[in-house]
Amino acid sequence: MNILITGGTGFIGSRLALGRLEKGDFVRVLGQVNTEAEAENRRLIESGGAQLLLGSVTEREKVTEAVKDMDVVFHLAAAQHEANVPDQRFWDVNVTGTKNLLEASIQAGVKRFVHGSTIGVYGSAQKGMLDEESSLKPDNIYGVTKREAEKAVLSFKDKIPLVIIRISETYGPGDRRLLKLFKAIKKKAFFMIGKGENWHHPIYIDDLILGLTLAATSENAVGRVFVLAGKEPLTTRQMVLEIAGALGTSVTPFRAPLGPFVILAAAMETLLRPIGIQPPLHRRRLDFFRKSFSFSLNESSQRLGFVPQYSFRQGVEKTIQWYSEIGAM
Repeated sequence: MNILITGGTGFIGSRLALGRLEKGDFVRVLGQVNTEAEAENRRLIESGGAQLLLGSVTEREKVTEAVKDMDVVFHLAAAQHEANVPDQRFWDVNVTGTKNLLEASIQAGVKRFVHGSTIGVYGSAQKGMLDEESSLKPDNIYGVTKREAEKAVLSFKDKIPLVIIRISETYGPGDRRLLKLFKAIKKKAFFMIGKGENWHHPIYIDDLILGLTLAATSENAVGRVFVLAGKEPLTTRQMVLEIAGALGTSVTPFRAPLGPFVILAAAMETLLRPIGIQPPLHRRRLDFFRKSFSFSLNESSQRLGFVPQYSFRQGVEKTIQWYSEIGAM
């Protein structure tokens, strides 16, 4: 297949690109190089044979060039972690950029459009196990604009075969977001903020790539929304203990209350965001300690045949191995 991956210099996009290159697909990437990690991902995918177009989904001419002769589009580009940009940036990339890509894909005759969404559309701390039919209550600009992007995608479902994938917390080789957590646990410098009883349902990168591939190839997927998550949900405390066990270390029993950190994060956002500085602590960074999610995989299992292969411990061990190989730990 001829495949376009937007956001292909990011963690998930670059690993998807490398995986499809190994399968013999032609891979074109639309991405940006704004960080050292993105520069390294660019080197990896280009050395693997991918064609790279530097640009944004907000650039209509670049998008038109990117979709030409493509069979499948994996749309993973998003404004996500930035806490020092105006809200309009999220609307421009996540909503308008998605519409740009959809319109260009239709004109180019793309056969399948796989839209990478997020579990952030659910909001936070909803009780019980969630699924594709659960209510959407996003509580930050990222989640709000990703929900609106989903609506935009579904409005095109009579014009192009499409699938929406809500991606759970993803980790594994290539991920640098959790590196600080692993390093802090290894150094016994980690301490729990809050009770550590909130739930996570992380997915190992190879399992996610499997699910994305099924979304691009399964006829049962067309026009539907799926949640992709890992084998088992874990509390924050369980996650930390598993990482510590894989590292052969222990975790300090010290625990700090969550409230003061939330107040401090909000104050930093108020002071630093207007002048374009990324706050060292912001409320979305505290989501690790306060948001709570677990998901039913019935829909993705029955319609996609998606079965996660990696337990959290297995994924953590492979992640630690990669961190060691690149000299990060």
